[in-house]
Amino acid sequence: MDKCVNRSDLISVIVPVYNMEQYMERCVNSIINQTYHNLEIILVDDGSTDRSPAMCDEYALRDGRIKVVHKPNGGLSDARNAGLAVASGNYIGYVDSDDWIEPRMYQKMYDACMENGAQVAVCRYAKAYQDRIERGGNGRTTAFDREGILKVYLSDMDEYVVYNSVWSKLFAREVVEGVLFPVGKNSEDIMYTTRAFCKLDKAVYIDECLYNYVLDREGSIMNVNRTERMFGDEIPFWREHIAYIRQHVSETMGDMAAYYFYRRMLSYYIDLSGQAETAAAAKRIATMMKAEKQEILRVYQDAYEGRGDRVRMRTFLIMPAGYMILNKVYEKVIIPLRNK
Repeated sequence: MDKCVNRSDLISVIVPVYNMEQYMERCVNSIINQTYHNLEIILVDDGSTDRSPAMCDEYALRDGRIKVVHKPNGGLSDARNAGLAVASGNYIGYVDSDDWIEPRMYQKMYDACMENGAQVAVCRYAKAYQDRIERGGNGRTTAFDREGILKVYLSDMDEYVVYNSVWSKLFAREVVEGVLFPVGKNSEDIMYTTRAFCKLDKAVYIDECLYNYVLDREGSIMNVNRTERMFGDEIPFWREHIAYIRQHVSETMGDMAAYYFYRRMLSYYIDLSGQAETAAAAKRIATMMKAEKQEILRVYQDAYEGRGDRVRMRTFLIMPAGYMILNKVYEKVIIPLRNK
């Protein structure tokens, strides 16, 4: 690394690598070829058994901005933490090694942070399938204060694609200093992003697909047993997320987080009920929510998504099967009538 590099402008890009020889060239080249050149590219070989380790070392010889960390296999979170341990930039970004980014991603995100005094930038992402790429966005940039970005994050608004995934974001080091990923867990991004959003003063959203997220790669972590991930990691992390927001922001915002958690569980119940192999998981969600009925009714006193949302939840808590009938009528009759 050149001694003249301005460290205040340096972006450390952490790329966990595990048996990715098929995808690495596309991924790493997309980072090397960024129009924003002041990068520290950290390739973390997580005990790969293919050509990935050698490819990482070859890249380091070709570009002085690249650091390589070789370590025993410990999983995605452990690899990211290893990258954080050697990162020296004042901004932190993440790219998964089977994905790739657009040439101006970090330039646009950095500029948006500078222009808006923001500590986190978020971009829309493209969904890359084997046979197509789905894109969207209007190219606009929107700035938010802490409460504003949390509301968008909690509610999964269609207008703003602000999910928990860290790879669609650029973080100022000050909002993630000391924050590590939980080793051995899935859904590891939830608390990392929640902690950053709770600490920032301003965030900025760029409604442009600057990140390309590969969805249907065989062996992807997103394709492992869904219910195992949901009950073992995801639901506990969402509960931690609610508690953290209550403690570090406000009770009101914590209630909003709880509202959208239960709404998410209702959506999962619908999806899981429609398949014989996941019916037991759906029943487990219903049992969990019935046990928390009083808390659900309390947070649903504020119907953030409208009165109909409250009616649907009350129906579900009384009779889950009746709710499924109501939901089918809503989808097949009410929505088509509204769209006429």
